[in-house]
Parts: sequence; structure tokens; C-alpha cells
Amino acid sequence: MKENREDIELGKFISLILRHSPETIGITLDENGWAKVEDLIEGINRARKRIDFDTLERIVKENNKQRYSFNDDRTKIRANQGHSIEVDVELAESIPPKHLYHGTSKRFIDSIMDLGIQKQSRQYVHLSMDFDTALSVGKRHGKPIVLKIDSIRMFNNGHKFYLSKNKVWLTDSVPVEYIVIQSNNQ
Repeated sequence: MKENREDIELGKFISLILRHSPETIGITLDENGWAKVEDLIEGINRARKRIDFDTLERIVKENNKQRYSFNDDRTKIRANQGHSIEVDVELAESIPPKHLYHGTSKRFIDSIMDLGIQKQSRQYVHLSMDFDTALSVGKRHGKPIVLKIDSIRMFNNGHKFYLSKNKVWLTDSVPVEYIVIQSNNQ
């Protein structure tokens, strides 16, 4: 089922709150990034946006990127990854596939080829399992380019990888020697 426009806008607001600034609506996250569902709903409504539990549940279920998770009894919610604030979303170290992909804009390529891929304001560098997903991410930043990462060699050389609940691969950084520039047709 396709998300409706109101849900998409609310989802973006929830992402801002749970990944970057919970203080926007006067709530706090625990050390693992969880917010109380009741506090989130009340805070969003105080911000003059309308949401109830059923709407929140629908947004979590239908979000095309599966950005959020409830705890088992649905009393808490958190973003699965992408935080710019310090939280521990309890990721387990995982062995990556042979190659992963990173979508970016061509305007960043010189910097990347000098410094590698850096996490910038986020806790981790985000990597995709496939070219098309990375290309889609790159399009959000301008003229897209996809970088192929020799992730298994990185792992074998001691770099840690984590797989988020929504299947985004995460690592601290990607040094230049593991990056290959891909064309837009793979």
C-alpha cells in the first residue's frame, strides 16, 4: 500500500524527532534511542500536527524505508538508524556481503576520493546492498554517482559492519582504498 501525503509529511517529522532532535517536541530518548509512544504522540499534537496511535502504527508499517520500530508491547518507538545524536540502537556486528554500494552526488566525489566516505553528522556511514538503492539515495543529493565498496576486504582488514533492522549496512567510515566508482548503469 502506498503512503499518503499526510503520512509522508508526518513520517519526515517523526524522523526529525527520533533521529536528530527530540527536543523539537519536548521529549527525550533513552540511551538506546527509544521514545515513549505516548510522549511522542502528545508532543506531535502539541506541535499542531495531528496524530493518534493508529496513524503512527500505519506510518511505521507502511514507511517504504522501514525507518522505525516499536518495542514488543508497542509502548516505545525508535528510528532504526540514521541518528545524528548519540544513541546505541543495539546493533550486532555482522559479516557484510562481498560488495556494498554508496549513493552520493558527483559534487562530493573529489572529497570522497581524498578522504574516503565519512559519516559526517551521522553515527555511521550508510551503505546499500544493491546498486539501484544506492542510485536512488544518490539522486537525493544532486547528480548521482554510485560507489562500489569492497566490503568483505574491509571486514577482513578489521573494519566493523552492522546491519540495521531495516537492512541498511553501517560502518564508521570507508577508506579510499576500498572504493570503486561505478557508472550509472553498473
